[in-house]
Amino acid sequence: MKSTKVPVFNIKGKEVEKIELAEVFQAPFRPDLIKRAVLSSRRNRQVPYGVDPRAGKRTSAESWGTGRGAARVPRVKGSRTHSASRAALIPFAVGGRRTHPPEADQNFSEKVNKKERIIARNSAIAATSDPILVESRGHIIEEVNYLPLVVTDELESLKKTKDVYETFKSLGLSFDLAKAKRRNSHVRAGKGKRRGRKYKNGKSVLLVVANDMGILRAARNISGVDAVIIDQLNTEHLAPGTHAGRLTIWTKSAVDYLKEWEKN
Repeated sequence: MKSTKVPVFNIKGKEVEKIELAEVFQAPFRPDLIKRAVLSSRRNRQVPYGVDPRAGKRTSAESWGTGRGAARVPRVKGSRTHSASRAALIPFAVGGRRTHPPEADQNFSEKVNKKERIIARNSAIAATSDPILVESRGHIIEEVNYLPLVVTDELESLKKTKDVYETFKSLGLSFDLAKAKRRNSHVRAGKGKRRGRKYKNGKSVLLVVANDMGILRAARNISGVDAVIIDQLNTEHLAPGTHAGRLTIWTKSAVDYLKEWEKN
């Protein structure tokens, strides 16, 4: 593939040098494999849920059978009235068991071929360098000087949230961060807000580093920002909700790590 030179910015937003980009940034766009990989990742994290297998069945109720001029629904021992079937085993009786309850032994996992997963990850990495795909995700990149956005390794040693925010601001990301903050402070409409999903989780900048010298802790309190070490990077980081083209900052060492991927 044809080599590409990209600028490297310091934490003040000034260009300091140019480096050769890894070939993975020229991978073809495969939205089908990206979607499959992300959905598989989400399903493999899903926790099985279900009712107690004995729920609604802990009762002494039995049917009287025929010949008594009464319905054959199970009735609690010691009672003769029809209302005594409240704890019956049948699903259509008042107080009976559920008809088709969820079972906790169901398997939610989904497998994806290793090669397909690698192609999906590489495709999602390449999508971070395409301005059209980044804008189609809703990111604001009017003040961003270049994509992919590569920053010096000095960023990895920042330990304060305000310093990380100032760096993002100098790189032209303040509008996208403000958009994510507005979205994440909006209370969700509907019943989800009383089921542990009161606020929507809007995504803004993804920060990919080679080493954590304090940056992960410093960046985690900025709304919409995710930070990850390069060897833990997966397709879901790069394409939340199966939509590729996330606004991503790469440190210089992270880009060099991608070049080592290609050699191996």
